[in-house]
Amino acid sequence: MQKALTLALVISLFFVQFSNAQQPQKPNSVEIYNQIQKLNFLGSVLFVAAHPDDENTRLISYLSNETKARTAYLSLTRGDGGQNLIGPQLRELLGVIRTQELIEARKIDGGEQLFSRANDFGFSKNAEETLEIWDKEKVLADVVWAIRRFQPDVIINRFDHRTSGNTHGHHSASAMLSFESFNKTNDPSFFPEQLSLVKPWQAKRQFFNTSWWFYGSQEKFNAADKTNMMSLKTGVYYASIGKSNQEIAALSRSRHQSQGFGSTGTRGEETEYLELINGSPLQNKTSIFEGIDTTWNRVKGGKPIGELLSKTAAEFDFAKPEASIPILAKAYAMIQALDDNHWKPLKSEEIKNTIAACAGLYLEAVALSQEATTSSVLNLKLEAINRSSVPMQFVSVTTLPEQKITLKNLPLNFNSSQRSTLEVQLPATIGNTEPYWLKEKGTVGMYAVNDQKNIGNPDIIREVKVVFNIQINGFEIPFERTVVYKYNDDVKGEMYNYLDIVPVVTTSILDKVSLFRDTKKKYIAVKIKSGKDAVKGDLQLELPRSWTVQPKAISFVLDKKGTEQTYYFEVTPPNSQEEAVAKSIAIVEGKIYDKEQVVIDFNHITKQQVLKPAESKFMRMDLKTKEEKIAYIMGAGDEVPNSLTQMGYKVTLLNPADISPESLAGFDVVMTGVRAYNTVQALVSKQEILFDFVKGGKTMLVQYNTSSDLVTDNIAPYPLKISSDRVTQENAEVRFLVPNHPVLNTPNKITSKDFEGWTQEQGLYYPREFDKAFTPILSSNDKGETPKNGALLIAPYGKGHYIYTGLSFFRELPEGVSGAYKLLSNLISIQNDNKIPAQKVKP
Repeated sequence: MQKALTLALVISLFFVQFSNAQQPQKPNSVEIYNQIQKLNFLGSVLFVAAHPDDENTRLISYLSNETKARTAYLSLTRGDGGQNLIGPQLRELLGVIRTQELIEARKIDGGEQLFSRANDFGFSKNAEETLEIWDKEKVLADVVWAIRRFQPDVIINRFDHRTSGNTHGHHSASAMLSFESFNKTNDPSFFPEQLSLVKPWQAKRQFFNTSWWFYGSQEKFNAADKTNMMSLKTGVYYASIGKSNQEIAALSRSRHQSQGFGSTGTRGEETEYLELINGSPLQNKTSIFEGIDTTWNRVKGGKPIGELLSKTAAEFDFAKPEASIPILAKAYAMIQALDDNHWKPLKSEEIKNTIAACAGLYLEAVALSQEATTSSVLNLKLEAINRSSVPMQFVSVTTLPEQKITLKNLPLNFNSSQRSTLEVQLPATIGNTEPYWLKEKGTVGMYAVNDQKNIGNPDIIREVKVVFNIQINGFEIPFERTVVYKYNDDVKGEMYNYLDIVPVVTTSILDKVSLFRDTKKKYIAVKIKSGKDAVKGDLQLELPRSWTVQPKAISFVLDKKGTEQTYYFEVTPPNSQEEAVAKSIAIVEGKIYDKEQVVIDFNHITKQQVLKPAESKFMRMDLKTKEEKIAYIMGAGDEVPNSLTQMGYKVTLLNPADISPESLAGFDVVMTGVRAYNTVQALVSKQEILFDFVKGGKTMLVQYNTSSDLVTDNIAPYPLKISSDRVTQENAEVRFLVPNHPVLNTPNKITSKDFEGWTQEQGLYYPREFDKAFTPILSSNDKGETPKNGALLIAPYGKGHYIYTGLSFFRELPEGVSGAYKLLSNLISIQNDNKIPAQKVKP
């Protein structure tokens, strides 16, 4: 018996870690037993912080798996403003990735995921700035909405609401808003527009999840007054699954791959501290639910259900889970009779999943294609199989959103699969599949979500579903399944994706920035993709009248769904310098299609479709370059090489392992991508080769790295220490420390106007300590702070130059910030054959 449980555990853990993200869950006996236990616990906790990866997965896992509480993490943002270690996606595309990473993390630690409409606009140094850029009232309303809808008994803040300025401004703001909301959620005069959908709610108490980190050291924390604190022993070992709580938490945290948060699990005792900041005092300090009824007694008429579920748990047969089905089916029917709008739907869904797991009831609706368009007919394959001896009847299926019922009336005999096909007519009103929070243009600080019901929902809203209506023990139970697409990969085996509703056609201007350095015409590539068979129409490229586009339209015919074709427009820029937004549109049967399909596909998250405006930035600017040959060593991933190509440079992506004097001989400049010295281990043994390259009369330009986790401290030929200094206010004044330095004057004249229009930040992780051989070129600072002089450092070395910069070229170039192009051109074009001595810095 024990060997069987251990084997089931191993299979389950392997499945969680290595399967693709859309695989259907197939719980084993241990997991089913845990579900039954959770059915009998009616208490909830809401954990509140600012970003993906802020959450304490150890505490979430403990509350969900040991306490059996319904536990959710409210992340106010989706993490758009972070960096990306796994690809070039930034801003809203990174937010989509990090959203999915949170959802995958919750699948592992047992929690749920919620969000607000707040947008992660980048690092903020205090809560006051954060709340100014966010719409404070709207974010506060979203926190109140989340609490009223989730109805937590206990709220736990990850950060301290009393210490603005001591950490990321978003962190403090999340705690401040959570603290402020505590006494407003039960007051109907606050945000009364929500009350048609939810009721006022009052949590019992609120905590701050403190630790030694917030006190500066373990010694200070040990000496702190803990009168108002309670502790939880979270270092639990779950014998039935062979893992510690910390090991589960580490698996969860390791889902944050884009942020490089892979974690190693630990074992043994561990303590979490909670400081009471609101609500009812604790007498015994043994449970956060002290004084709260977490049994079925809290629901009118619920006591018999609790007794029935206790009996089910006590008599559960790990070798024969199906033995619990009759009692669970009866409990399901009793729950349906309750007069309750909160626990009834939650526990109904939980108990349905448990019944299906006990029966090995596998229900699936598979589309024959991964993409479909509105108004089309969708062909589905249905499978229903009961792998228990409990008699079942496949009564009917209901297709959503059309609400069409198709009768089946088929017996589901033991281990006998019922397979069939079904046609679904997709309505014209169905929306395209895309992140709902990106459908409308928001602001720097807020997403635009106008439907109150959608606010806070974690994921893309998928409308195409099939409800399998199954009769079990005399009770008809509906099981809802989202339509999927699956196929077999020769290497990976069975692979799943969700069905996506796509536009009839999508278009894409291949270069997101097109740089015109003179009045010569360029050929602009536009790709068009068909969302269905037999599509024909006209493709156009729209620009202001000062730009000339030929031809005015290109006719296209795309025979097959999924067909892609690239067409070229001849574009002539105006004589004078000008920036413009180009738009590609397709006209099919009189309807305009103006979206670009962006697909995000990583193994650790669900494949995502994002539909963005099909736009590109065109710039007519007198950019001067010397057309150097550049070797680019990619780091964490960025789009800088594409921008360099637009500037007219010959760029070669160089494999770090191939760095040698011979491989570098034909280049004028070596550039390292963002965080190369955090991510590329091979650079450790290549530094002397790179420094010799500079010494011989060439240029090495190193873009920003973080101060921790450097693969080597020897990143420069002279001492240089990276700090956490940054300038987050992108419009902060920039002062020239050496106005006559060549990089500010040749081949392009740099002025203060070249730092206008920068996005999110000026730069980050500036060196604070550096050798006197370096000349600091620029100085800037956020409001109220001391000057930061490490944004751009240049040192002569031998006959060449070594440059270190924390300026955010990786953000500014893809956004088409002209000043960033000019400054980078100057850095690349610095005269390598004439050694420029360190110059006196302007005071």
